[in-house]
Amino acid sequence: MIPLNEQAYQHLRNMITTNQLSYQEIYSETKLSKELGISRTPFRDAIHRLAQEGYIDIIPSKGFTLHQLSRKDVYETFQVRSALECYCTFQIARDVDNKKAKKLFKELHFIMENMKEILDTTQSIEDFSEYDFQFHTKIISYVENEQFSSIFDTFMYRMQKLAALSLAHKGRMKTTYDEHLAILHTMEDGDEKHIYEVTLQHMETPREINLEDL
Repeated sequence: MIPLNEQAYQHLRNMITTNQLSYQEIYSETKLSKELGISRTPFRDAIHRLAQEGYIDIIPSKGFTLHQLSRKDVYETFQVRSALECYCTFQIARDVDNKKAKKLFKELHFIMENMKEILDTTQSIEDFSEYDFQFHTKIISYVENEQFSSIFDTFMYRMQKLAALSLAHKGRMKTTYDEHLAILHTMEDGDEKHIYEVTLQHMETPREINLEDL
């Protein structure tokens, strides 16, 4: 059975990600927990977790509001992503000849095929983003570091919001596809010398787009 605080967290997160809550409102913990039929303790646990992950801002004695992304959020998010993903892609390039890396390459090529199909047909930002994050999640998961995965998950909401904003720019979807392909090919080549630069470039381009949008 799923713990009550986890149920509360999943329910509130779903309300946020499906736009059921407004950025203009200050939500009372007491009132909203009663409306949703969630007891105060698990509700409060969920609120603090959502605040840590950047979904909301807690206002003492009043409640909470949805978090508005700031320039600081952009810098911090891409700094974390760059640190994690540059390390992981380097490790993968170093492991190029082992079975685990070869299995990963097959999975990433499959993801790239789906991204290419979306790029050539619907150009759906939502569908493209789904495969985009599958690509990056598999790279993070490769090193089997629970702390890395936990940090990556914590920043996932911010990353998804920022990705949706950058992908809305003309030509960014194609550039993202090309950058993914470059990362994949550089890892497959075992090019330890250039993989850091190739991965970092993929982080820096959308970061600048996001900063211009804010």
